[in-house]
Amino acid sequence: PACRAAYDGDVYKLYSILRTDPSQLDVQEEHNGDTPLIAACRRGNLHMVEYLLQVKANVQLTNKKQRTCLHYVSKRTFSVLDYLMICILMPILLLGYFVMLQKQRKTVELMKAVLSSRVNINAVDYGNTALHYLCQKKSHHLVPLLLQGNAKTDIRNNDGETPLDIATRLKLPKII
Repeated sequence: PACRAAYDGDVYKLYSILRTDPSQLDVQEEHNGDTPLIAACRRGNLHMVEYLLQVKANVQLTNKKQRTCLHYVSKRTFSVLDYLMICILMPILLLGYFVMLQKQRKTVELMKAVLSSRVNINAVDYGNTALHYLCQKKSHHLVPLLLQGNAKTDIRNNDGETPLDIATRLKLPKII
């Protein structure tokens, strides 16, 4: 129930669940091993993430893919609906552009919230750290946040690439 409430973004329901059973805070879903915090990060729900961090959810836990909440914040992208909205609204007074900027700001705030906890910034899932994912996505606005948090740039993934190698290969001058 706690993970479902986090997926749904229902802070009040999660609050009620945790009030009656505090052990649900770090419960892992049977199917994929997600915790409420990982679920909230997957959905990009900033208010839910902030609430879970406030009540001291364990940021070190990983799911069955060995991913932490930070991995999911790093992997967030625009949804198909977001892209559709941006494309439709772009010609109308650049509304699409403002929608895109708002989504990017939300992701930055989500990243800052997770980084303010004691998350393992160098956690590795299937060979990649959060910094690898950000470089692969060309997320030049999020990379500095990880670097300020002392993310290691020399960890090699399963392809033998460091985040710096990826940034160089993709010709990302803002990251290099």
